[in-house]
Amino acid sequence: MTQTLGDRPYDLEDRTYEFARRVRAFVKQLPRTICNTEDVKQVVRSSGSVGANYIEANEALSKKDFRMRVRISRKESKETRY
Repeated sequence: MTQTLGDRPYDLEDRTYEFARRVRAFVKQLPRTICNTEDVKQVVRSSGSVGANYIEANEALSKKDFRMRVRISRKESKETRY
């Protein structure tokens, strides 16, 4: 679902989905070692959580709920980036 914000597309759900998909493609290229196994699992979880929390934010019952879920989504994106 793509909405517009002024003259720009506002497609954050699509972009967060693409982000999670690209993270998964990236980690498939990494060598499987004992050292990175847990890190790979965590980055896959957090990258998927970005979009999931944004979708939940769009279904929020109040502005306060929306802000909380967007903040969670931002935290997950920062965790993934780290």
